[in-house]
Amino acid sequence: MFNARVVKHILNFKEPATTSRGTFAQKKTWYILLHDYFIGYTGIGECSFIPDLSIDDREDYAEKLNEVCGEINSGIPIDLLELEEFPSIAFALEVAMADLACNTHSQNIIYPSDFTAGTSGIPINGLVWMGSREYMENQIRDKIAQGFDTIKLKVGALDFETESDILRNIRKQFSPADITIRLDANGGFTSKNAMEKLSRFSEFSIHSIEQPIRQGQPVAMAELCRTSSIPIALDEELIGIFTLAQKENLLKTIRPQYIILKPSLVGGFTVCEDWISLAEKNGTGWWITSALEGNIGLNAIAQWTFTLNNPMPQGLGTGQIYSNNIESPLTISSGKLYYQPGKSWDLSLMLR
Repeated sequence: MFNARVVKHILNFKEPATTSRGTFAQKKTWYILLHDYFIGYTGIGECSFIPDLSIDDREDYAEKLNEVCGEINSGIPIDLLELEEFPSIAFALEVAMADLACNTHSQNIIYPSDFTAGTSGIPINGLVWMGSREYMENQIRDKIAQGFDTIKLKVGALDFETESDILRNIRKQFSPADITIRLDANGGFTSKNAMEKLSRFSEFSIHSIEQPIRQGQPVAMAELCRTSSIPIALDEELIGIFTLAQKENLLKTIRPQYIILKPSLVGGFTVCEDWISLAEKNGTGWWITSALEGNIGLNAIAQWTFTLNNPMPQGLGTGQIYSNNIESPLTISSGKLYYQPGKSWDLSLMLR
């Protein structure tokens, strides 16, 4: 028998986070606390959506959360809840249940491994947010000084020539063997200008570019994937694709070089594993990225990601962007994410 309740939290960005979709200063998040009366332990999952992107960015989101908790408290099995259109809630419940199943009573260790033991880290990319040229170049210098050898730049907000100059300056100092460059356009290009921009960016030896055009244009995206000299990764394109048949059809139609999986946006770890199986079947690469979760969600994603044994740098560096994140054992050192088992969580927010 479970008892479920929700705690809301507003995360404040240390610096405004800008993408081609807009600028964020704050972000809402909710924590589902799932108490199991039989074992006397509470599992915690984080519900996190991105405004104007997630399919569950809806006015009735809080109402749905309360409805879900009511259904759980009335005895309805969690696997019978209707959550297809609320992937972030499905993700949070999957994490809370995994927390209960592990039952280590050791503060949010849900997938024990060398990562949670603190002996191995996860290679991650250093994320560079959009902003003025000076702001972006300062971030790049900081990331490289911190030991990152893969840098991911958000593009599409500045004028194209300025962004090209930023990339050119990186390549003047660092070869592709020294620094890998990933780009993320967040759908900021159009189907008419994308190919020209990709062609010009390619002179800087770019590893990949995420979602160059907005999702929902399969013919145009397939053409870009077929002809672009920069490998293309689908990100937003995966949101709202529910069935295995739909997933396989998307991969076979567009034939991307990579897919980027955000558990909060697509419905959790099991759904991501379906995507991974289909991607590998179709010769498509993949990696995992957080979606602006706080440390509760990021911790779960990181622990699960480590078990996948993907050697590529993952996109799990967002835990340090908030000024009021929950204190956790997660830390970044020399371009890797680590779990410090000797450091405690501060879960006082959950006790209010």
